[in-house]
Amino acid sequence: MTTALDEIKVVDLTRTLAGPFCTMMLGDMGAEVTKIEEPSLGDETRSWTPFWNDEGTQFLTFNRNKRSLSLNLKEQEGIDIVLGLAAKADVMVESFRAGALDRMGLGYDAVRAVNPNIIYCSISGYGRTGPMADKPGYDLIIQAYSGLMNLTGEPDGSPLRVGFSLVDLFTGMMAYGSILTALHHKQKTGEGQRIEASLLDGQVATMSYHATGYMATGVEPHRLGSGHPSLVPYQSFPASDQHFILGCGNQGLWERLCPAIGRTDLLEDPRFSSNTKRVENRAACVETLSEVFQTKTVAEWVEAISDAGVPCGPINTVSQVISDAQVQARNMIVNMPHPNVPDLRVPNSPLKLEATPSSIRRPPPLLGEHNEELLTEQGYDAAKISELRDKGVIGS
Repeated sequence: MTTALDEIKVVDLTRTLAGPFCTMMLGDMGAEVTKIEEPSLGDETRSWTPFWNDEGTQFLTFNRNKRSLSLNLKEQEGIDIVLGLAAKADVMVESFRAGALDRMGLGYDAVRAVNPNIIYCSISGYGRTGPMADKPGYDLIIQAYSGLMNLTGEPDGSPLRVGFSLVDLFTGMMAYGSILTALHHKQKTGEGQRIEASLLDGQVATMSYHATGYMATGVEPHRLGSGHPSLVPYQSFPASDQHFILGCGNQGLWERLCPAIGRTDLLEDPRFSSNTKRVENRAACVETLSEVFQTKTVAEWVEAISDAGVPCGPINTVSQVISDAQVQARNMIVNMPHPNVPDLRVPNSPLKLEATPSSIRRPPPLLGEHNEELLTEQGYDAAKISELRDKGVIGS
């Protein structure tokens, strides 16, 4: 099978979520990814709950299509091994705190000295410049710092964290796209370059229309629960059994919705005659619709409203998503047998390319599983590998 990145070599010095998600996507598209891990515990997510046969499920989720090399980067010989890998690589990705790799001898300048055309991607909390450059950044902290939490939750409730690590995963996608762009540039010019992907930069960008709207009007955006600042009705509503989601994104959909729910009279109500009017009268519109929707079940409303061509749907649980017919049809849950988890299943790659599809060639590695294999490829003989192990440069 042809893969888009099958000749690309990646040295992966990332851990937890953002970096590993980026390098996993590179691996899914065929890149050869070498994951460098600390010898005793490895990537922190190996020990994060929940576990599946004693394997951390977060590590299992983000580390397929990689080989693991457990190296002690406090030893110069460990640094030399990484530089040897970097000398032959196309891409290096790292997520250390700003300046840490420079002090260790693995910063951009040091790596560029052995490989002038390397693409070197740094993932950080706040970027390499500015007053926060040396601060550690975590998904939760950036959700708060970027304004995301202040926009998440009910209007009269507390600011809330989004229910998954959105900041980390968005940053991983951002780094992935930046690396592909840099590879294209390198293909045309032969030049590598340095890339930055910061958690904060990504989330400020995703503030998008909220930020622009504030700068235009001076009005501070506020929490709307599941609602949208510019569209009504565009949120969740309670049916007689549970909540469902409804999205009237334009006037035509509103004009289809009202007959579908038996309320053509709402088309004549001047408070709701346009989307602008419905936004101005949000509370009244939401209250009116909520009273209507509580008369039937979610299934009944989803069928009736969908038949009218108006977007709506149930609010699924994780278990419902995994077993959903559409999700199954898209092959988004796949089997990936692992040495310690033979029945392992994980979300598949969302990248769908016909000529160069993604593929799963390796399960997530055991810690240091490929030490001998990778070092042999680098020219180390069995005696030297044994010596490195005895000296604690590589894991046992």
